[in-house]
Amino acid sequence: MQPDQFFNDDHPRSRSNDPLTSIEAAELATELAKKHGQAIVACLKKRGAMGKDSIAEKTGLESNQVARRLHELELEGYIALTGRTVKSKSNRNEREWAFNYPE
Repeated sequence: MQPDQFFNDDHPRSRSNDPLTSIEAAELATELAKKHGQAIVACLKKRGAMGKDSIAEKTGLESNQVARRLHELELEGYIALTGRTVKSKSNRNEREWAFNYPE
């Protein structure tokens, strides 16, 4: 599977009892999440392992946008934790992520 085939819609973005406007917004967010996921995976594949803040800096995404995608990408097998920590932009330790999907 190539990175352009991300996100199988198994990641809930709304609840069945949410208002219609929330459900519609969640549907629109799926495409945005896909684009963010593609950028994150491409970054890790090209540049190597790094933490959330570095991924955000290299991709032009906000740190919270990256953070929201990391677990989904891990579940889908595209990325994995390295077991190491790196310094965040605020000089705190954060987990390091790496590209994990076979060619």
